[in-house]
Parts: sequence; C-alpha cells; structure tokens
Amino acid sequence: MEDYIFNTTSEEIDTKDIDKVIKFACKHLNIENPLLNIIIVDNEKIREINKEYRNKDAVTDVISFAFEEIEDVKYEDFRFLGEIYISYERCKEQAQDYGHSVKREFCYLAVHGLLHLLGYDHIKEEDKKVMRALEEEILNEYDIKR
Repeated sequence: MEDYIFNTTSEEIDTKDIDKVIKFACKHLNIENPLLNIIIVDNEKIREINKEYRNKDAVTDVISFAFEEIEDVKYEDFRFLGEIYISYERCKEQAQDYGHSVKREFCYLAVHGLLHLLGYDHIKEEDKKVMRALEEEILNEYDIKR
C-alpha cells in the first residue's frame, strides 16, 4: 500500500499517522494485500458527495465506498477494499468538540472508514457496539488515546 492517501484540500496535512494506523488496523484485522484510497476533502466536497450518493444535503465527517460489495469487482492478488473520504475541516471541528487531538480524530475517522469498507455498520445498536469496540481496540493498541 503506497501512495493511497490523497489530500485535495489547500491545507498542509501530515498523513503519516493515517498511513501507519491503517496499516496497523489491516494487520490487526488479518487483511492480506489490502488496497484502498483515502481522499482528504473539505466540507464543501464531502457535502456534495453526501448529497449525491446518500441523498443527504449535509456536511459529514467520513464517507466510505466499499468495492467488495460489488459482485463483479474481484481480484486474485489483493483485496480492493474501496475508498474513504474524510473531511479534514470536520475532523478538526470534531476534535475540538470532543476535547481530543486532531491526530486522534483523524486516525479514528480513518479506522471508522476502514471498518465500513469491511462491512461494519452502526445503524442498529448491537452493530454499533461491535463497531465502536473494534475502533477503540485498534486505536488503543496503536496507542492513540482519547
């Protein structure tokens, strides 16, 4: 997995922690040969994506497009998991709202997006508990604390 994080904003963003936490999470989850893209966008862009693909005209923090859910997209040598879009503006806002670092929020959103690519969801309460526990387990083992 190289060169899979794309910053489309005008901000200088250090993405090394995102790279490391994604690689750690994939290893932790026993995902062999993963391939994915992480696209960092601004609030305006994520709102456009949210409106177009989810019919929600609102800014959100992260949107994932899981490619393995598409039946005719299969590869032999690697798993093409999909794409994760993260609003860096929203990430910074939420870090302040929750009282933790931007690094922690950025890593959380990346892991959250990755789990969505793997089929985890948080619509039903029981699914939400499973997903949240796994997010915290990964972040804690990677040593990203609240």
